[in-house]
Amino acid sequence: MDRFGRVHNYLRVSVTDRCNFRCVYCLPAEGVTWLPRESLLGFEEIARVVRVMAGMGLRSVRLTGGEPTVRRDLPALVEAIAAVPGIVDVSMTTNAHRFAGQAAVLKAAGLRRVNISVDSLDADRFARITRGGELASVLAGIEAAIEAGLTPVKLNMVVMRGENDDEVVSMARWAMERAPAVQLRYIEYMPFDARWHQNVPASEMRARLAETFGEPVPLSARQGGGPARHWQLGPLVVGFIAPITEHFCATCNRLRLLADGHLRTCLAHEDTPSLRDVVRGGASDDQLAAVVRNIVAGKPAGHLAEADGGRAFEGIMTQIGG
Repeated sequence: MDRFGRVHNYLRVSVTDRCNFRCVYCLPAEGVTWLPRESLLGFEEIARVVRVMAGMGLRSVRLTGGEPTVRRDLPALVEAIAAVPGIVDVSMTTNAHRFAGQAAVLKAAGLRRVNISVDSLDADRFARITRGGELASVLAGIEAAIEAGLTPVKLNMVVMRGENDDEVVSMARWAMERAPAVQLRYIEYMPFDARWHQNVPASEMRARLAETFGEPVPLSARQGGGPARHWQLGPLVVGFIAPITEHFCATCNRLRLLADGHLRTCLAHEDTPSLRDVVRGGASDDQLAAVVRNIVAGKPAGHLAEADGGRAFEGIMTQIGG
């Protein structure tokens, strides 16, 4: 629990900062220098941090990146985390470019659910947004996830005005054909450093959907403890993640373990110490737990990003895991 009374039972683990995409809202056009391999937490180190935090109330773990499927032997990590007493849910966010051949293996290892990023259903536009991604491979990954039983598969669409916001309705129509095996989540663009795109408020997205499908019906509970607010749109559950226009900081239950071991308490603030150094420095489990408590105690009330200006989120998205 932090000083604002927020209970944290959900950890996002970035297993790598590397990614096989270069999405316009995530990475600068000139690219970045990847972390050296020795700087990354090893699987045993990640599993230890999860085990210690599970003893403090952690229940859900989501694997992220960069792109998690580019990390070698990922099923071994899934299996290790799923075996930790107290962990009831292991999920993953992926761009699914390499997922079709991995879905069944990851399911067998203990993965329960998957979120797949798909920002456009137009192959040329998708390639432009991702700077080279192949839509067909992602669609194959979605079908493989459904077939493997990693359902509901949640499709994440980052909506940017003038770039892909004209697909808000068509994306819903496409997802409806696959409901209830899939759900759709619209994500407000979050400004990172100099990578500014125009935001589309969640309220505007809902209004556009209502014009075509009728008013969506709000669902009372947040599913999976995540930040999305869910609505029923015909046969489809749609979620809206609106960190800019509909802040959910007051109910945030998430912590983020970066690939280099930094435990980030807020997506907008990067001034937190590294658990990697604590672990490699010979700390006991009790000492590691004390460090985690101190970090969580210092979690800020929220971020200061706004739709038109304000403070940008710090860092590079691929190193944070979203």
